[in-house]
Amino acid sequence: MSASAPRGVRPVTILGFDTSTAATTACVLRDDGEEFEVAPGPERLAERPAHAAELLPAVHEAMGRAGLGFAAIGAIAVGLGPGTFTGLRIGVATARALAKSQGLPLRGVSSLAALAEGMPDDRPRLALIDAKRGEAYAAVFDGDRELLAPLVAGPEALLDRLGSLNADPLAAGDGALRFRAELEAGGIAVAPADSPFHVVRGASICRLALGAPGAPPEQVIPQYLREPDAVPR
Repeated sequence: MSASAPRGVRPVTILGFDTSTAATTACVLRDDGEEFEVAPGPERLAERPAHAAELLPAVHEAMGRAGLGFAAIGAIAVGLGPGTFTGLRIGVATARALAKSQGLPLRGVSSLAALAEGMPDDRPRLALIDAKRGEAYAAVFDGDRELLAPLVAGPEALLDRLGSLNADPLAAGDGALRFRAELEAGGIAVAPADSPFHVVRGASICRLALGAPGAPPEQVIPQYLREPDAVPR
């Protein structure tokens, strides 16, 4: 696959990755538009996260497929969440370290927007990331428009919000898999369980990062949307 930079934006080679769910994904989007992605299947979402062990190998595999070293990378992109607290900390900390060590700008991207970017755009897209505690992180997109800003809610409250949108979205993500029964009972279509639409794609992180501003690494922080279950004393 290939992607192009927005009009007026100089093409740059981007290394992007996401750790907002149990699946670790990475991609190199070369400045010629070619994508080299390490993308797990949707079954990985039901397994235990292993970002600490998987992320750097996935980064090096994507770079190897692209035939590039860090000298050819023009920017680092990372999914900022919302998502699992530990996963986001690992992803953002790794992105900061790589950007700082290589002297590169860091481009943060919404993981919900990236999830939606990987879905078909012929109808509104409901991106859902499992938030645990009986809730999901959610956002609705229609083309480039954000119909519902990112929020965290249980299925009943979410269906109430969706009812006010007058939209007929397709739902995907590990949150959609977890709450499939409630969503379908409320009239919301959910992508099949084996669909790649449920995984936040590294390629989508890179594509969205094409138009995102770069920032000093220390200024890029995760988007948690709510307080963690436990905080340091």
